[in-house]
Amino acid sequence: MKVCIAEKPSVAKDIAEVLGAKQRKDGYYEGNGYQVTWTFGHFCTLKEPHDYHERWKFWRLEDLPMIPANFGIKLIDNPGALKQFGVIENLVKNCEEVINCGDAGQEGELIQRWVLLKAKCAVPVKRLWISSLTEQAIREGFEKLKESDQYNNLYAAGSARAIGDWLLGMNATRLFTKKFGQGKVVLSIGRVQTPTLAVIVQRQKEINAFVSEEYWELKTTYRDTEFTATIDRIKKVEKAEKGLVYLKEHLFEITSFERKEGKEGNPRLFDLTSLQVEANKKYGYSAEDTLKHIQNLYEKKFVTYPRVDTTYLSEDLHPKIAGILADLKPYANLTAPLLQQPIPKSKTVFDDKKVTDHHAIIPTGVFPNNISIDEKRIYDLIVRRFIAAFYPECKVANTTVLGKVGQVEFKATGKQILEMGWREVYANDASAKKEAADEERIMPDFVVGESGPHEPRIHHGKTSPPKAFTEATLLRAMETAGRQVEDEEMREILKDNGIGRPSTRANIIETLFKRKYIEKKKKNLYATQTGIDLIDTIQNELLKSAELTGNWERKLRLIEKGEYSMDTFKQELIQMVVDLTKEVLSNRGGMISIAQEPVVVEKEEKVKKEPKPKEPKEEIAIETLKCPKCKEHLLKKGKTAYGCGNFQVCGFKIPFELMGKTLTDKHVFDLLSKGKTTKIKGLLIPGSDSPIDAKLVMNGDFNIGVE
Repeated sequence: MKVCIAEKPSVAKDIAEVLGAKQRKDGYYEGNGYQVTWTFGHFCTLKEPHDYHERWKFWRLEDLPMIPANFGIKLIDNPGALKQFGVIENLVKNCEEVINCGDAGQEGELIQRWVLLKAKCAVPVKRLWISSLTEQAIREGFEKLKESDQYNNLYAAGSARAIGDWLLGMNATRLFTKKFGQGKVVLSIGRVQTPTLAVIVQRQKEINAFVSEEYWELKTTYRDTEFTATIDRIKKVEKAEKGLVYLKEHLFEITSFERKEGKEGNPRLFDLTSLQVEANKKYGYSAEDTLKHIQNLYEKKFVTYPRVDTTYLSEDLHPKIAGILADLKPYANLTAPLLQQPIPKSKTVFDDKKVTDHHAIIPTGVFPNNISIDEKRIYDLIVRRFIAAFYPECKVANTTVLGKVGQVEFKATGKQILEMGWREVYANDASAKKEAADEERIMPDFVVGESGPHEPRIHHGKTSPPKAFTEATLLRAMETAGRQVEDEEMREILKDNGIGRPSTRANIIETLFKRKYIEKKKKNLYATQTGIDLIDTIQNELLKSAELTGNWERKLRLIEKGEYSMDTFKQELIQMVVDLTKEVLSNRGGMISIAQEPVVVEKEEKVKKEPKPKEPKEEIAIETLKCPKCKEHLLKKGKTAYGCGNFQVCGFKIPFELMGKTLTDKHVFDLLSKGKTTKIKGLLIPGSDSPIDAKLVMNGDFNIGVE
């Protein structure tokens, strides 16, 4: 008997149908010499700290760093998972061969290997490796089963990733929580999560520090075409007004006219990240929502494997493309022109060197029915991108016109679409139409040397701050290790050094929301005060550097290719954790409290309306007091807190707002002089559902808690 293990019951059912295992048993299907069973994703996980040592059950600085001699795995504590694992264990013990039918990726390989390891599998293992779940793909996959050992490097990379995340996440989270956390706050640190947050915080600081400046530009209209002066922006209106007077005294003269025909390359096929970017831009879908919809489409056999990071197809797919296009009946008006001639085998679409485990996301040809509106939208994005890839390039004419008024030089540019090419696929798309209309600017024919009257004017503008991240732009930044990259080729090169993997980025962003490190306002992402404080507290650049994290990601990919040692990667991370622990224990950073939910602000406002206790009539001059921590420098009043005059070194501060309350100067004075305040009503303690009445207390480490 051969035992097939799939990652989900629905996939197991599809495989059983194809193999003829028609008989339903408790936890598996049987028939035709096969038993087909399943997991529900992660059945096994790395052991937790307390599984290694009893003392690691407690969060104590003196126990850090926690570095197990050997990493072990355990079953998750879930009754359904335990029962199903029992089924798998029993089947594996009594079979002649196991076929690993897990998700064909790094995470899927890790899930299955851990289950087989825990089940003490002692029989030969084969691997089913397919890119779609159609009947044809499953049949072809079983005809070409791989040896499990072919994927040992993939498993090694998955193990290295899990161990690396454990080492850094478990140690750094406990380290920062115990050193800097206030009250019950948990300061979550992660190998991918923290540099992603750092990218958002850095952008927000740039926005916050931005000071808008006024500027003036000289423009003029000649023959219904607007020209802009090529001189630097003018900083004073008086200078601009003088320039306008000068322009009115001279005619406009054409000095250069150049029109070049060119081509706009076809949009690339989708990998997961570019699909998430497009769905966010067009429909406002979060990365997690898009992943959920595309996963559903994959499991329903309508599209190929989604968790991919390539925009290319393997060359052996070329003969199948015409058949897939022909099967897309509702898109027949778009596919008909393509099917009249052979499908081109372009290197921008087909390239074996750019495909590793899987190819780009494309439709299978099985047309969907009974799917949600969201799934329809994602499917349509994929199909149109697939069709557009095989259309001719879009032909354009780019025009550059130079002119001068007296000694002031001017420039205008225009663009004309000569042949729509692949843009035909999006001809009825409202947003694409608008984009094309905005881009297209048809210029009249000018003759060098011609001149005539013109209409000069002054354009008054203001410099704009950097744009806040959206999920679309954050995904791109993660993909390119924080660099701003528009060029497709350069993006492909940088993918090996991106932050995280396509399959994990959505989860990382959701984790930042759940931890209240970031928040969303309309489409824009902003760091909360907690997120900013956390990044400011982390002195170690390794923890928050996008490029260095990208370098770890590159090493994980090298492990996958068999070009880097898993043990070397592990030792590097152990050394980093040891060094980090020493560094943080000697750090004198301030405390961090958890950001409150928006609803808390409303509660705070209601509390503020209550009568306040009378404060002493005498003026409280806090800035005349010395810092209680270093006892050397006077306190200073900042924008959000009172802090030590030498804060960069000392790190002492008392925020104006704590636990949902705005502190009065009397509260601050009491904390500094007596170590505690009088009872304050309506304090919002992290982890507590309702406000409490309590005193704020400063402990020996100069952290503020409640009593």
